[in-house]
Amino acid sequence: MLLLPSHTDAQFIGGTWVPSSGASGGEVVNPATEELIGVAPVANADEVDSAIAAARQAFDEGPWRRMAPTDRAAMLQRMHDVFVRRAEEIKALIIAEAGSTHKMTNGMQFATALEHARYCIAEATRPDTTPLPVELAPGPNGRTVLGTGVAVREPVGVVVAITPFNVPFNLNVTKSFAALAMGNTVVLKPSPLTPFEAWVVAEAAEEAGLPPGVFNVINGGVEAGRALTTDPRVDLITFTGSDQVGATIAAQAAPTLTRCVLELGGKSALIVCDDADLNAAAGSALNSLTVHAGQGCAATSRLLVHESVRSRFVELLADRFASVQVGDPADPASTMGPLIRPASRDRVEELVAAGVDDGGSVVTGGRRPAGLSTGWYFEPTLIDGVDNRSRVAREEIFGPVGVVLGFSTDEEAVALANDSDFGLAGGVYSADVGRAYEIAREVRTGKVSLNGGSGKMSSQQPFGGIKRSGYGRELGHEGLDEFTYTKVIAFHGG
Repeated sequence: MLLLPSHTDAQFIGGTWVPSSGASGGEVVNPATEELIGVAPVANADEVDSAIAAARQAFDEGPWRRMAPTDRAAMLQRMHDVFVRRAEEIKALIIAEAGSTHKMTNGMQFATALEHARYCIAEATRPDTTPLPVELAPGPNGRTVLGTGVAVREPVGVVVAITPFNVPFNLNVTKSFAALAMGNTVVLKPSPLTPFEAWVVAEAAEEAGLPPGVFNVINGGVEAGRALTTDPRVDLITFTGSDQVGATIAAQAAPTLTRCVLELGGKSALIVCDDADLNAAAGSALNSLTVHAGQGCAATSRLLVHESVRSRFVELLADRFASVQVGDPADPASTMGPLIRPASRDRVEELVAAGVDDGGSVVTGGRRPAGLSTGWYFEPTLIDGVDNRSRVAREEIFGPVGVVLGFSTDEEAVALANDSDFGLAGGVYSADVGRAYEIAREVRTGKVSLNGGSGKMSSQQPFGGIKRSGYGRELGHEGLDEFTYTKVIAFHGG
């Protein structure tokens, strides 16, 4: 049974639930059934202003940034414990809001979110001060003095976290816990398509006893986003979403010189060498392109395959695509669910048609599944025979579509991989791990997995991109340090 959060008619501002007087129209719809889940109020300008003001006051005047790191970590641990206790309720909400299958919900959406939370809690107490080298400097009366100092990481201030619809609970938790662990205050704005999972995080913050204003949640669309990204009281914006919206946010933040961490789109390449384990490579491609109906920024949607094994790889992957059980993610037997909204499916259909117009051939898929008249489904689709300059090979589709491109040499594979506006992720399959490593070093992207990589998105591995895939990092020490600035305190050592 689906249980909504208790406070779906209010915004969480300054530690209290404020009944919203904002606009209506925040209907939240199940993408698998097209049924209305609930209505989330859309924050008006005054409510956005109040949320920023609460976070600003809490940072400047409140106890959070001055609190012992162990005390902050204890409060975050209490939030984590709330998630554990409400696990089944949260998972049901993820399935209904985001259209996520049981497998992905149990893994990436929920378990990985809690893993990231635990990492942030543990790292919250690592030393924030680094001794600097001792140097000799001229002193008074012709004497020589020892000069030294320390570099101190301090919280950057008020953080605005804007999260997408595809992995909402995960990113609500990951961004918020990283910022909070480092001593910042937060205003979280979830996607208006999947807002209720953010309400759960707010309820956990309330139950854990976070000081007023330290954590705030507002629901809103473009106008709310613009207000958050242009306000001079905001010190840092962390955003995950499309490259177009990311560019808009960067432009809006520029006049105030507000720092941004942007994890944006991708068109990642999976390079399959002539000596690769084709079954393993096809399995990797299958998982990447169908795990959430292809709605993942790191999906390896460009499949670069050596010409000597290309036909066999296409055959293997087409067979796997045909075996995918597309259906309502509430059914544990479904291995792929719907796209989030009709507009998303329309875009997938448009780009598949453009690929055919550019000379490609649809090997399998390419249409709406038979027998699923309700919900926004699309078949896993494999396209072969297109050029790397075609739209379907260059634009992020955010759907279950893979494009096969051939190569004859490793150098050609690298050139094809790098001939992209994006640079977020990628993979290499080769029986020669040294060869795979050398190829990976040449690919211009934020992450490359060799023969499947580590098998998960590790909390200790910094994640992010280059080019139109954004800048800054999440996770790892690098990701936590994004939420700090470095202050040097210099002094005489003697």
